[in-house]
Amino acid sequence: MIGIWPDVQGQVLLDQVALAKWDRTALGPHIGYLPQDIELFDGSIADNIARLNAVNPDKVILAAQQTGLHEAILRFPKGYDTPVGEAGSLLSGGQRQRLGLARALYGQPQLVVLDEPNANLDDAGEAALSNAISKLKAAGKTVVLITHRPAALAVADLLLILRDGQVLYSGPRDVVLKELNAAAARSNSA
Repeated sequence: MIGIWPDVQGQVLLDQVALAKWDRTALGPHIGYLPQDIELFDGSIADNIARLNAVNPDKVILAAQQTGLHEAILRFPKGYDTPVGEAGSLLSGGQRQRLGLARALYGQPQLVVLDEPNANLDDAGEAALSNAISKLKAAGKTVVLITHRPAALAVADLLLILRDGQVLYSGPRDVVLKELNAAAARSNSA
């Protein structure tokens, strides 16, 4: 979906253009991606949020604010200039997750893909994630959320349930959840 692997079937379009036809350098700012396993770069917090590009302080702060991480960053000895340490060793798991989310939101991309974004978050992190997704949606951004955790579904409009690469259910969140619950009830009574 984000253009890392070539399309197997069909195509993903961004602004009516297939991802495969986009110049990789031009495509990057339009896509925000939070992988399941956060990899932080050797550098400062600001460097990591800015995706190792030239740091635009306003964009860095906005991305951190969107994830609820701004105040925590200001408490570090060097603020945004604080080195993250080897593989982010100076940060907690939740802070690394939120820093990765800030990186995905940097520059206000049109497509944001979040793979298990709440895996290491506490309640405050979960609330910040939900708030960030709601703001992205309100701004007309496309957000794809890949999750196994039901709490994340509260911010979804549409659900696509896959099993072994096959679509089991697809449609509006409440309709799909009703179908899933009915299927579970049938399975439990059998």
